[in-house]
Amino acid sequence: MNVFELTRALVDIPSVTEDERAVAEFLERYLAELARSTSGAVERLPVTADRWNVFACWGTPVITLSTHMDVVPPWFASSEDDGRIFGRGACDAKGIIAAMIVAARELLAEGHRNLGLLFVVGEERNSAGAYAAARQPRGSRFLINGEPTENKLALGSKGSLRYELIARGRMAHSAYPHLGDSAIEKLLNALSEVRALPLPSHPTLGPGTLNIGTISGGRAPNVIPDEARAELLIRLVDDGASTAAAIRHIAERAGIEARQVLSVPAVHLESLPGFATGVVAFTTDIPAFAGSWGKPLLIGPGSILVAHTTEEHIAKSDLVSAVNIYKQLVTQLS
Repeated sequence: MNVFELTRALVDIPSVTEDERAVAEFLERYLAELARSTSGAVERLPVTADRWNVFACWGTPVITLSTHMDVVPPWFASSEDDGRIFGRGACDAKGIIAAMIVAARELLAEGHRNLGLLFVVGEERNSAGAYAAARQPRGSRFLINGEPTENKLALGSKGSLRYELIARGRMAHSAYPHLGDSAIEKLLNALSEVRALPLPSHPTLGPGTLNIGTISGGRAPNVIPDEARAELLIRLVDDGASTAAAIRHIAERAGIEARQVLSVPAVHLESLPGFATGVVAFTTDIPAFAGSWGKPLLIGPGSILVAHTTEEHIAKSDLVSAVNIYKQLVTQLS
């Protein structure tokens, strides 16, 4: 399959996070066929009892091309027009998988070895696959991580700090509010303070940002609410320690619980001669790898602005360029 056909084949396999089995099995079969004709090897790297990463290598890898198999919901199948391929995962990150495989296939045909391909599960939720892979290194000195960066080498990416704020109170009849204790009012007071937090800024990554993603709670309009909760996501430009401490302090003062769900620090990366550069505001698997698969670089085709949307797509010209970019990176770093 060419890069367009492979992208569509991958998109057409549903693989919402924690349900990556079918796409992992497809990649195993596809890479095993390539490995048989090129003296390579394919193996499963376990993540949980029923989830695994897929790793293919030719010799001891100096450079590993890596991205994730999972996608966000809702899944929808592929389609295409003259210039674009549509579908869930088209740019995040199944088009990237296809570009990496085609680049590897062409490099192998040109006589290159000491190359690896690593496709991981769970990036869209908690980087479970990358954390597992970090405990199973294979000697690689460079990790080229694929995310939609518009085919530019990212000089850095923001981190993520996720919190769940949980307020508890006491139910009462709404005609007698003094007999109750409103969990929603406690939560709203805390959220007002969180929104006013001055978030750190960085000269390259820009300012940190806050999203209050969900709010829930209460029983009925005529009942003083005994429970309420909210989920927060802060895009970090540092390690997040000062912001996390501030959120905990606000929660303690408001009499609510602050439960940390995820903390991933911002990442600062380097450029290479001959490659366009940029900065991205999203978080990647790179911190979870913790250098275990080599020095990280971040680059891939597609725009993050259409990822996670109902219009997700990738330009065919970007896929073709990505194949050449990955080949150039491998050649230059070898």
